[in-house]
Amino acid sequence: MNKELIKELVHEALEESPLLFLIDLEFLADSKISIIIDGDEGVPLNECIRISRAVESKLDREEEDFSLEVSSPDITKPLLVFRQYKKNIGRTLAVKTADEKFEGKLVEVLDDQIVLTWSAREPKPIGKGKVTVQKSVTIPHNNIVEAKVKLIF
Repeated sequence: MNKELIKELVHEALEESPLLFLIDLEFLADSKISIIIDGDEGVPLNECIRISRAVESKLDREEEDFSLEVSSPDITKPLLVFRQYKKNIGRTLAVKTADEKFEGKLVEVLDDQIVLTWSAREPKPIGKGKVTVQKSVTIPHNNIVEAKVKLIF
């Protein structure tokens, strides 16, 4: 299987829609090709079909049999591409760095870092009881080990 040709075909298909981007391209056992795409505004089913057809039409099944799967990312999987953070602004993320874990609302995505905010209960500076305070952290992208969108029902 010509992997370079397939990569080129996927990129050509994605160039037709600037809102879409590649998350993962895997060549699995039994000649299975898995393409995971995402979009700044989600991924309509017809875009998965279009990309699948664009790739498949340029490959010869007589030469080599294969299976092709084009899908959008599973919401329970970690964010893999920095561009995914922008589409998740306003959602709650669970972020792991090498040293700490954070859970908060993604409020800003800058060129190389993200900003999370959350509410926390802390002891009052004077007197008894606790007070709710707003916390914020800026995390450089290269410090993120894993980030997942938290599903809140």
